[in-house]
Amino acid sequence: MNNMFSITEMKPFLQETWTKSGFASFTEIQQTSIPLILEGKDVIAESPTGTGKTLTYLLPVLERMDPDRKDIQAVILAPTRELVMQIQGEIQKFAEKGGIRGIALVGGADIKRQIEKLKTHPQIVAGTPARIQELIKVKKMKMHEVKTIVVDEADQMMEMHLLDTIKEVVKTTLKDRQLLFFSATVTDRVEQTGKHMMKQPEVIRVSRANLAFSPVEHIYLICEKREKIDLLRRVVKMGASKAIAFVNGTSDFNELAAKLEYKGIPVQVLHGERSKTERETIMKNFRAGKFPLLLATDLAARGLDIEGITHVIHFDAPDTPDQYIHRSGRTGRMGAAGTVISIITENQEGLLKKFGKHLGIPIRKKTLFKGEFVDQKPFQAKPKSNGLAKTGKKNSR
Repeated sequence: MNNMFSITEMKPFLQETWTKSGFASFTEIQQTSIPLILEGKDVIAESPTGTGKTLTYLLPVLERMDPDRKDIQAVILAPTRELVMQIQGEIQKFAEKGGIRGIALVGGADIKRQIEKLKTHPQIVAGTPARIQELIKVKKMKMHEVKTIVVDEADQMMEMHLLDTIKEVVKTTLKDRQLLFFSATVTDRVEQTGKHMMKQPEVIRVSRANLAFSPVEHIYLICEKREKIDLLRRVVKMGASKAIAFVNGTSDFNELAAKLEYKGIPVQVLHGERSKTERETIMKNFRAGKFPLLLATDLAARGLDIEGITHVIHFDAPDTPDQYIHRSGRTGRMGAAGTVISIITENQEGLLKKFGKHLGIPIRKKTLFKGEFVDQKPFQAKPKSNGLAKTGKKNSR
């Protein structure tokens, strides 16, 4: 494998879009995985959120594609509608000048319209597993020419019990197809599942220690539970122009949002009970900067890739190191700056420090003073007593 592989070795239309997108050199996961994918190898790849995993598989898939063939040559499976649409956006951006057509197929959408889309002869399809399987079963989506299947966010696929569906989709392809698993965390179960389905796969793990420096600051603030909402308000007022605050599902979202609105913070809520139309409207407005704060559960935020997130706020403390890093990865993507803030109570401090140690991330204790984060509140000398306060008597002189 050539360790100095670069975008200049790929087709001109990919080079042009890469440059226009403002990218420079490949990230660690891209440098390691792209040559292997180009060789046709099966790959299981783990790399933290925000390191460019989508382009890691998309660039070589597009590089190997034949635009003159009007069959589906690659299928990308993703767990949520939002992630599928984000992947489709990248496909459109990078494939357009290469004469390659891509479509998105997701559950909840009109299946008749999707069947019409398939009649336009796309060469690459991104979709949710159940909808892809449904279209295959009714013989509207032909898989005999598919050369590559990508399973994105493989760990989430396992959690959502989609493994059997994925296996059924993979079985509809020929045995010489290429299979790629990508995820921010690859558990033993994901790895063993992949190896069982693949042919001598290459396992790539990019640890956080190997990543290029990313100017993301991790801090925490301690307060009483009843003070958390006001502390969140103060944090947003300090300049969090595009922030996501993660809230556990047990919290009362509507009450929290109402209190923040009352305190002058425009906010929207993203949780599992939102309809598809509501989710689309909320995300469109958030991306456009129409409100500064999005409250979200971990489940609702799966697959969200939003440019320019300035702050990730753990309003409710994460339960595990993986949960901490998945949330935190929404900011500082591809080397951009960002701030991660945990708002915790005193008895949660020890666990948060353990997370930081486990992840190799310095998480520093701060406090708010005069609209800034400081290590501790500056010492203020008390006014000197003239000795009269104790007696209350005036000096007779």
